Amino acid sequence: MMSESAMFPALFSPLTLGPITIQNRIVSSAHDTVMTENGEVTDQLVAYHAARAEGGVGLIVVQAAGIHETARYTSHVLMASDDACIPGYTRIAMAVHPFGTKLFGQLFHPGREVMDRLPDGSAQSPVAPSSVPQERFHVMPRALTLTEVEEIIDGYGSAAIRLQTAGLDGVEIVASHGYLPAQFLNPQVNLRDDRYGGSDENRIRFLKDVAQTVHDRVGGKIAVGLRISIGERDPAGVAEDTAIQACAQLASAGLLDYVSVTVGTSATLAGSDHIVPDMSWSNGYAVPKAREVKQVVCDVPVMVAGRINQPQEAERFISSGDVDACIMTRALISDPELPRLAKAGKVDDIRACIGCNQACIGHFHAGFPISCIQRPESGRELRYGKPKAAKTKKRVLVIGAGPAGMKAAAIAATRGHHVRLCEMSNRLGGQVLLAERLPGRAEFGGAATNLAREVERAGVELLLGHEMDADAVRAENADTIIVSTGATPYRPELETQGTPVVKDAWQIIRGEAMPAGHVIVADWRGDWIGIGVARLLAAAHHKVTLAVDGYNAGEFLQQYVRDQALAELHKDKISVLPLMRPRGVDSDSVYLQHTLTDEIIALEEISGLVLACGQTPNTSLLDALLNAGIDATPIGDCVTPRTVEEATLEALTTASEI
Repeated sequence: MMSESAMFPALFSPLTLGPITIQNRIVSSAHDTVMTENGEVTDQLVAYHAARAEGGVGLIVVQAAGIHETARYTSHVLMASDDACIPGYTRIAMAVHPFGTKLFGQLFHPGREVMDRLPDGSAQSPVAPSSVPQERFHVMPRALTLTEVEEIIDGYGSAAIRLQTAGLDGVEIVASHGYLPAQFLNPQVNLRDDRYGGSDENRIRFLKDVAQTVHDRVGGKIAVGLRISIGERDPAGVAEDTAIQACAQLASAGLLDYVSVTVGTSATLAGSDHIVPDMSWSNGYAVPKAREVKQVVCDVPVMVAGRINQPQEAERFISSGDVDACIMTRALISDPELPRLAKAGKVDDIRACIGCNQACIGHFHAGFPISCIQRPESGRELRYGKPKAAKTKKRVLVIGAGPAGMKAAAIAATRGHHVRLCEMSNRLGGQVLLAERLPGRAEFGGAATNLAREVERAGVELLLGHEMDADAVRAENADTIIVSTGATPYRPELETQGTPVVKDAWQIIRGEAMPAGHVIVADWRGDWIGIGVARLLAAAHHKVTLAVDGYNAGEFLQQYVRDQALAELHKDKISVLPLMRPRGVDSDSVYLQHTLTDEIIALEEISGLVLACGQTPNTSLLDALLNAGIDATPIGDCVTPRTVEEATLEALTTASEI
């Protein structure tokens, strides 16, 4: 095993950001956790950040905090607009500082980028430089008065003082992702004719005044940074040259201690996908933009975000001189111990983020505290932060080595139980091994790899290629039996005539072919399976129609993931029929039923039908055990089919109570 200096000498070197120095160059950037209450810090949020500090991260930037009452872009936004915020921030600082981690806070105003309604359900009245509509949330803001602009600028400075008073080490001005400072920079959004609009010089004035106010208020005692998008990926977004010049001007004026580079904007669907890019984007794809900024800001350090989930990648970007630090936020949600493990050279033990977006940004968009499908302990640190040693050591038998079975076995063994994990196939992973075969989803297989490593580290005994029955289970003489036997494809009843070709999604994923011609994919769930199977068939040169039992394909996917999937469907020329359920099939036709009108739609000259209609629980072993008087606890899909997220969470809660 290599030492830290041999494997990651650049990553684990200190970095000076103005008046402070961070112990390494791994950064957890500001991200909304939905762990606030009434705009203030909670015990849950403190515990969440403390876990990452204990794991060895160099810098934590606490989530965006509104600096003015007009900055409440969600119902759960953290606020720093009055002194009530100070005690909460102090608690986070006191929790992370003992581990050597530095703590910054983010100063935020969304402008027109408002996601949420008021507590009574009515719409907000968003503000912006001018009354120019926003595409993604269909918001029409009102133009700020000059007095309000000045009040907001003062709000940035006042919030900075509060965070300094709370004991934070720095503040970060948010000018990224189309938020208020970016709106002032953008000539297509800023139509003002006062001193804050009408020319390049005037449009940058708002950001300059904000930076100057913050700089003057904190007096060089804490760091001041800027987060900015270099390329909003929006035809109506801030031009890259404009954003780069803003960085250069603020740096040359001595107003910045670092620049945090990202891409994208919240204003459009395509632009917002870069706020939390999914696995379809390459690792470190924004690094070239950070390099451009680094060339114009002289000695001001530059950090970058964008799918950096392994220390090897971060080391390469830093050692090449492209950036000075790497933002690894989702990597730290997936594994808070990443810095400690990397420093010790235990890279194989790191639970790498797979970029699925399901429980992190997916939870945020749904209004729930963030977590991770691979590590459900994230966000639940108060209850499951560290496995508690079992009071009584037991023999635990886990049957089925999909995500639920692997997670349950690993947690139980970590607590001190003797655990045997039995799997009828010769590989660990369950349905994850199918998911990774879908187009654009290869990285999802990392969930199986990571969970298998957890099983190995915990010392779980494995029995592969062995199908269990009631007699075999009884012979194990286990104290606790957990059944995780998964699910099988569900096939709805169809009216059939002749000899039609009807297959399920799993058959296609496993490589079975369909007859040449036009294939219909009936997608009941609206997730990755129907889309992925349709794309597999298109790649095999079939004409494909995806008939979805919902408003659109991918309806139950996280927005950024869905956006990328819909883009690929368009590129692959796959037709989508919404609001359709399968009703019948014959030798050359498929019959669909409109879910709102009950009208039957006949599609002719069809070579076959593929059913992506979900799964049904595989309870045969569970039923046999219960009928034989053998007590067993089901988890995962054999309870009811859901996703990896529910499987691992159910495994965690079950194994934690043995």
